[in-house]
Amino acid sequence: MNKIILVLVLGIFLAGLASAVGEISYCCEKTVGGAWCQNSPEEDCNQNFQAVPTSCEATSFCKLGCCYDSQEGTCMENTPQVVCNDAGGVWGEGAECEIAQCELGCCLIGEQAAFVTQTRCKRLSALYSLETNFRNDISNEIECIASATSDAMGACVFTLEYEKTCKMLSQKECKKLESNSGYEDVEFRQDYLCSAEELGTNCGPSQETTCVEGEDEIYFVDTCGNLANIYDSSKIKNKEYWTKIYLKSESCNPLLNNANSASCGNCDYYLGSTCKTYERGEDKNRPNYGDNICRDLSCEYDGEKYEHGESWCETNTEKLNTPGSEYYRMICYNGEVTIEPCASFRAEVCIESSIGDFSAAACRANRWQDCLSQDEKDDCENEDKRDCEWILSGEVDGDGENFYICSPKYAPGFDFWVGDGEAEEICSLASTQCTAKFEQGIISSIGKDSWKCVENCHCCVNGEDEDGNKYSGCTGQNYEKYKDEFCESLGDCGRKLNYLGKKGYDFDDNFLLCDGDDCYWTL
Repeated sequence: MNKIILVLVLGIFLAGLASAVGEISYCCEKTVGGAWCQNSPEEDCNQNFQAVPTSCEATSFCKLGCCYDSQEGTCMENTPQVVCNDAGGVWGEGAECEIAQCELGCCLIGEQAAFVTQTRCKRLSALYSLETNFRNDISNEIECIASATSDAMGACVFTLEYEKTCKMLSQKECKKLESNSGYEDVEFRQDYLCSAEELGTNCGPSQETTCVEGEDEIYFVDTCGNLANIYDSSKIKNKEYWTKIYLKSESCNPLLNNANSASCGNCDYYLGSTCKTYERGEDKNRPNYGDNICRDLSCEYDGEKYEHGESWCETNTEKLNTPGSEYYRMICYNGEVTIEPCASFRAEVCIESSIGDFSAAACRANRWQDCLSQDEKDDCENEDKRDCEWILSGEVDGDGENFYICSPKYAPGFDFWVGDGEAEEICSLASTQCTAKFEQGIISSIGKDSWKCVENCHCCVNGEDEDGNKYSGCTGQNYEKYKDEFCESLGDCGRKLNYLGKKGYDFDDNFLLCDGDDCYWTL
């Protein structure tokens, strides 16, 4: 029985040995998949490269060593020679790269630091167009990174004249104190305030505040005169608020302008406030602490309130586009209203739009010049190209057909008092003479003549002149209105009141021409 078991065990052992022999691992210089120096079955080896039935560590072609890139200044440890050669590097024995070219030091690049080779340091400096600053006296990465300086703010703690004190500085500025005589035990604590109790300095909280040039907010000041966090009267005795730096978004009411707030100094210029010294006697809240407040930058004009940065349109008259009228752009800026006149003679007009309750205005060119050449309503009213409007110009007797014309939306102004100016030429485009013919009727009871229209009656109106002569039969009740409106739309033309409400010298002129028994009404 025992012999049978022995034979069976021996058989299993021999079978396992045979199986192990059948799975011999090869060192493939390169595999079918493209990998270098891999221990794999023979069928995985690329037939165009070397393959031997042993581990790669025992071969000469896959021996591990140091690969040095002379251009980039990098060193790769434990790299097979074939891999190094394929990458364009220089291979050498010694897998730990203990060669002079691979000695590391501290490369200072601006405000950053890297623990690299000297060649690598030169390469990095060239990439950023900076001078090479390589220090081989720094022998580890931790010390290298610590030697870098930055603009990060914090408490710079030091001993001066046997007293431990502090300044709020950037890391870069604090680092410079180490080289100054008199400053000892210099230490930078990023994101800390000098008033932090754990620093053990002679600086502590106070009730004073200040404005900072270039900043909107009001800041607390510690007993050493250093800036602390944004003024918040509810945090005057809060130890944490006097320990670490708080961001604007972490301070009081970050989404409001806090104008005239007695308790919060988180002012915001773009929202309409900024830090200003509180003036006694002002009809505003006095700050709970300190002498500064978020000054309201909004404006009041003509009974309306406008926010800081808002702009709107105004004119110098209630009736637009009259002789002497002009457009203005009004701006609320830093609590004061300023006036920007648009170009004279209404060569520019003021255009206003709103986003919510916030208005914005701008002066832009008055594009009226080609209005009269437009024959179609759509072309006339194309606001992308011109400032024109399609107006009724007259009615014809009989079928009542209406006529329209394209005229300027904003009547331009002219130097009409100048003899050789452009006013006469442009206004003459609207000049028209419509002659209505009248016949004398029966003499009235008061001895005055009565006249009846018999021709072109659409261009006259029934009425009585200053001499008592009566006119009838006219059908052009709107003729005078149409012609006046068209004439006035061309500019400072026609029978207009000026921007002060005064009449022009030809304001009331209508003409009645008589030839024998026939009289002609002329507009």
